[in-house]
Amino acid sequence: MIGIIGKKLGMTQIFNEAGQQIPVTVVEATPNPVTKVTTKEAAGFAAVELGYGAQKSRRASKKGEREPRGVRAPKAEVGHAVKAGLQAAPRVLKSVRLDDAPGKNPEVPAYTVGDVVTVGIFTPGELVKVTGTTKGRGFQGIVKRHSAGGGPNTHGNTKHRRPGSVGPGTDPSRVIKGKRMPGHFGAERHTQINLRVEKIDADRHLLYLRGAVAGPKNGIVLVRKQG
Repeated sequence: MIGIIGKKLGMTQIFNEAGQQIPVTVVEATPNPVTKVTTKEAAGFAAVELGYGAQKSRRASKKGEREPRGVRAPKAEVGHAVKAGLQAAPRVLKSVRLDDAPGKNPEVPAYTVGDVVTVGIFTPGELVKVTGTTKGRGFQGIVKRHSAGGGPNTHGNTKHRRPGSVGPGTDPSRVIKGKRMPGHFGAERHTQINLRVEKIDADRHLLYLRGAVAGPKNGIVLVRKQG
């Protein structure tokens, strides 16, 4: 189903009509322009490409030379944005697949390049799924990465947080694939389902979602309808 790209602002609490305290994650989702439309006849599936934010464009110096300052939008991305009627290349581009062909299902409207998707596509009380990138923890051991128990803390033991034996001996004489080992932890794509939309602030483009959402503050998230 259709969704919207936003930025996680953080967590707070609100109170419902019964006076109950509800922990919510605030997502700022400014209007997303539709930069590309994929039809089922052309690709076998229906999808729309949404843009979020704006990148800086390359500036010309006093001598007429192009002088990039910081991260600048490539020429190809600028051209793609111009075709969609945008003045600047979006900071984030994501393709969202539609379950049904646009226009045939009344719940899935027909989108064209140049249309804008806002937080108005959601209603308070409905369930959504949110995809984000978890916080990166760097290189971690098995105790933190896999919640391993570690070694005993008794007198004389020096292997408290070590992994211990990692494989059999002569047969098969190798480490089995999938063995839980130390390594990079976090910074992975994660989707949280069944998050309830508690409140919508259309004027400030804010979504209040019940519970926690993966990622740090100011992290990019994709909020999609849950069919």
